[in-house]
Amino acid sequence: MQLIISDHLVPARAMGLADELLADLPQRWSHTAGVAGRAADLAAAVDPADRQLLLCAAWLHDIGYAAAARDTGFHPLDGARLLLRRGWPMRLCALVAHHSGASFLAAAQGVGGMAEFGDERSAVTDALACADQTTGVRGEPVFLEDRLEEVLRRHGACSPHAAAHAGRAPYLRSAAERVQARLLSAATA
Repeated sequence: MQLIISDHLVPARAMGLADELLADLPQRWSHTAGVAGRAADLAAAVDPADRQLLLCAAWLHDIGYAAAARDTGFHPLDGARLLLRRGWPMRLCALVAHHSGASFLAAAQGVGGMAEFGDERSAVTDALACADQTTGVRGEPVFLEDRLEEVLRRHGACSPHAAAHAGRAPYLRSAAERVQARLLSAATA
């Protein structure tokens, strides 16, 4: 068991854990590395005190796909629970649980347990969602609308992703707009 004694988060430690857990999932690893890079690009949109947290969440957001994390089969919740068991701070666990509008998908799939983790809906959640949703499945940069369309194509018209789309897509668009506004404000400050 890995115990994180303080809330001081180190992105290199998060990257190492993601690398370990996603070693058998090279495409997921590529996506994760791309999201972390994108999160670094967007870090000016969050409070300086939260930038390390954002980078850690970016590295860890998809670890729930790893075999070692499987519990419910819902990767955001599974990843958050694994992190909690390993002693990572609750705020980071919650960011992983709720990344990219996961609560919309959880509701569409009938997944319980999301209330274990608070959904802070903050500049950090916005930046994490924007980083995730502007990074393609192989880690390449993509436009948000293209990513939303790709997810629907990949999962299908009868999938929980399609069922959640009416609520999740506007949430993700709003998050991206808030990130862009914060970046503009930071650039002119």
